[in-house]
Formats: sequence, structure tokens, C-alpha cells
Amino acid sequence: MSKTKGRVLVAMSGGVDSSVAAYLLTQAGYECIGVTMRLFDNSDAGIPVGSTCCSLDDVEDAKEASRRLGIKHYVFNFTDDFKRDVIGRFADAYMRGETPNPCIDCNRHLKFGRLYERAKQLGCDFIATGHYARICRDENGRYLLKKAVDETKDQSYVLYSMTQDELAHTLFPLGELTKKQVREIAAKIGFSNAKKQESQDICFAPDGNYAAAIERYTGKTFPPGRFISKDGKYLGENKGIIHYTIGQRRGLGTSASGRIYVLEKRAATNEVVLGDESELYAGALLARDFNWISREEPEKGEKIRVSVRTRYRQRETGAYVYVAGSSDEYKGSMGDNNSGNKDNKAAVRVEFDEPVRAVAPGQSAVLYDGDIVVGGGIIDKAIY
Repeated sequence: MSKTKGRVLVAMSGGVDSSVAAYLLTQAGYECIGVTMRLFDNSDAGIPVGSTCCSLDDVEDAKEASRRLGIKHYVFNFTDDFKRDVIGRFADAYMRGETPNPCIDCNRHLKFGRLYERAKQLGCDFIATGHYARICRDENGRYLLKKAVDETKDQSYVLYSMTQDELAHTLFPLGELTKKQVREIAAKIGFSNAKKQESQDICFAPDGNYAAAIERYTGKTFPPGRFISKDGKYLGENKGIIHYTIGQRRGLGTSASGRIYVLEKRAATNEVVLGDESELYAGALLARDFNWISREEPEKGEKIRVSVRTRYRQRETGAYVYVAGSSDEYKGSMGDNNSGNKDNKAAVRVEFDEPVRAVAPGQSAVLYDGDIVVGGGIIDKAIY
């Protein structure tokens, strides 16, 4: 048997991207094992069968691609892990008044957590996914996470939590390709999923009704609260803070005149603060649980020049970033939005060149130096 470049556990969702990733790796001389993660039961999530990822159709598509490639395929049951580390964290964050991104937790805890552990148990040298991103090393041997060549599909934002060890044992075969090229490869090979549409929604809430997903998970019904202005004036009754996000205008159900937006969510009092769009623009933010990738953590007070995104697919904004101190040093000023950083990692302050709209606690601030991801963390507070 000819020597391979190594054994790779390939996360195969049944979509065209992961199928082509597996194909490219087999062509490059790697021994591949295909794996589909079973993350939740559609019936438990109240979702019609086949209407989202993780369906039986998706598993069959992954199996079919694996058969065509001549590689083994397995299904790993991670439903308990997903419920605890993704849906549970999502629900907890919303109940704290934050607006989380569950895809980041799924990558952190499932794909590059549990799946990576399983890969090591199976004697694999690498894991691989169909993410659009790149990994390389700098002149000192440090692993770097970079944007994909196709910036319209770049997913580096949701991968910022990756550690040096994870980067060293991960392959992103699609990082140099465009989506069009990936579909062309799939069609040429004869993959049945070559034209399969990609999911645009949160997998456990494909209808976009996050509040219903949270109530289903927690078994709780959340009471209504008050809409108020920044100066405390009563503006009507809200449906409970889990129904709203920062910057929201539609579906507020208030009789207040003019175009008004959600400025803040106060979990302790179940109040939603409304105001003008001009009041949504923040000049800075504080972030917690920060992961530095391209460098070690700066010395306290050392300012670094970066660009930053505070939401997925958002246009980057120039900024300065510096370590503001330990979480304990700033925790007392965070108000209702503070999650209580148990890791006690240093707080990071990002100061924008120009005000940024709808900076939402719970979302992630990801820093870039050109196409290199400097690091990222969870937004704790917008500073106006």
C-alpha cells in the first residue's frame, strides 16, 4: 500500500462544500474517513423532517459522496453535546440579554472540540471541514488563520476561537477556491449534491424564531416586560427580552411614533430600551474570552492597529485594540450585559475609527490585519 500524507477525519454535512473537501484531500494523497455529526433530532427541535441540516437526506448525501470516493463513512451522535454546548449556551445568552452566534460555539465545542478529540482517538493526524478559510505558518512557526480567497464566502469570522494546536491539525481544502469552482468540481465528479442549496439560518431555528427555540429548550414561558426610552419613559409592553435584538426595528409592536429601534436589553428588569437610529452607533466596545491567534496577548496598555468586524459578513472598520485589564477589574461596570467571565481572561477594548452601528453584547468582535485573523472575543459591552 502506498504511503499517504496522513489520516484525515473529514466532517461531512452532506453539502457540496464538505464533499468536495473530501475529494480534494483524497486526490492529494490523504487517507480520509468521512464523518457526519448528528447534532439534534428534528422532532425534538419541533422542525419538520428534511427542512434543515442534520436530516436523513443530509446523512444519505454524505454517505453517497463517501461511497463515490471509496472512503469509510460514520455517523457520530453528538446530540447531548450540541444541546448543552450550543443550544444551551444560546438560550442562556439570550436570557442574559445578549445576542449570541451559535455557529461560533458549534465550531469551538463540536467541530474543533468533540470531533477533534474523536479524531485523535481514531489515530487521525488531521481533521478537515468545508469551511472557506486558510491556514499557514509565519516565519516563527506560528500558525495563522487567514481569510479565504473568495471573500464573499469567507468564514474566518466564525473560526477565531481556534487554538494553535487545533490549527496545526486542521485542513481547509476550499480556502483557495471560489464557490463557483467548488460546484464545478462537484458536477464534474458527479456528486448528487452539486447544486444543493446551502443553509442560511440557524440550524435548530430555521424559521428564524429564536424565541420559540429557547422556550422549547428551556420549557419556560417568558413574561412580557416594558418598552422604555433612555430616560425611562414607558413606551408600551414588550413580549420578553428573548424576542428582540440590538438594532431591531420591525415587529416591535409599540405605538411609539417615528422610526424607533432596540438600543438595549435589560435582563434584570425585563426592559427593552428604544430610541432613534442615531443612538445605535458605538465608538468602542469591551470584549471577553479573547483568543489571540497571530500573536501573543499584548502587554497591558499596548495599542495595536487592526480592522474589526462585530457581526458576520459585516464590513470591517479600522480600530485600535488594547488589553484593558483582567475581567475582575472591569466586571463591576458592565451592568446587566455582563455575563460574568468565569475564565478571568483579560478584557480587551476596541476603539473604532468611526462609529459602528448596532454593536450587540453576545456577538463576537473579530480582529484582522489584512487577511490574517489577529484574534477575537465575545462583546460584553458597547461604549457610546
